[in-house]
Amino acid sequence: MTARADRRFRSSPVADYALLGLLALLWGASYSFIKMGVATIPPFTLIAVRTVIAGAILLAVLRWRGLSMPRDPLVWRDFAVQACLNSAVPFTLIAWAEMRVDAGLASILTAGSPIFAFLLALLLSRGEAATGRKLFGVLAGMLGVCLIIGVEALSGLGRDVAAQLALVLASLCYGGAALFGRRFSGLDPLMPAAGSLVCGALVLIPASLIWDRPWTLSPSRESLAALLALSVFSTALAFAIYFRLIARIGAVATTSVAYLRVPAGVLIGIVFLGERLALTTAAGLVLVLVGVVAMTLRGRPRGGA
Repeated sequence: MTARADRRFRSSPVADYALLGLLALLWGASYSFIKMGVATIPPFTLIAVRTVIAGAILLAVLRWRGLSMPRDPLVWRDFAVQACLNSAVPFTLIAWAEMRVDAGLASILTAGSPIFAFLLALLLSRGEAATGRKLFGVLAGMLGVCLIIGVEALSGLGRDVAAQLALVLASLCYGGAALFGRRFSGLDPLMPAAGSLVCGALVLIPASLIWDRPWTLSPSRESLAALLALSVFSTALAFAIYFRLIARIGAVATTSVAYLRVPAGVLIGIVFLGERLALTTAAGLVLVLVGVVAMTLRGRPRGGA
């Protein structure tokens, strides 16, 4: 990455935390949108349309800004890999699983991406150190998530093993996607976001046509509205923020957003629904925030490139 690009992606910690918080809200809301969408739209069709709309929005923004997508076949190969890890596979797995498991359990099982990102960084990555501080952050954040959602949410474990394994696999995909996404750090963040969504759509559209036969569907207004919100806010805007954060704070730190999704939902309930904050929930919020800070805090710069 050039010195100009490096300067472009540097920002203050306050801005990084603000982007993490916004991303947590956008992706936290996606679970509700998916739940509303799959009520009358099958998973393949829901996710195919989601990627098509979001990809088209980002391509239009790039064109409006006067930027062109890369033409290098190797870059598009990487976009295709990123699409499998960050959209096509996990989106479909989550949509299918949410037809079978409770939202609380789903939130816990999909909050494991920082754990997988940490372990993958430890085993495979040379560009990002898996430090003891990050390990502490991973464990503290996961414990905080469990406290916020409540131990009773774990009571459904084992009832639908296939759906639960699908959520864990989606979480693993997200962890791998964050690490793989670092190779796009020299590009404008909208480019890998748009490219991966376009590649994902090319995979999902045939699957939708074969299995769901979308021309036979009669989706409700609620499902269509949820699909539109899911595409515009929880995908197009969220992906642009996601790739920018990877360039700024690193892969493992960016996955901490998986923990922030849960307290974001709790805070929405307190502000807009008048819900009360239980003692265990408050303790969980503190642990999540401590974990996120530990994962995102920049260490001392090391010598070398």
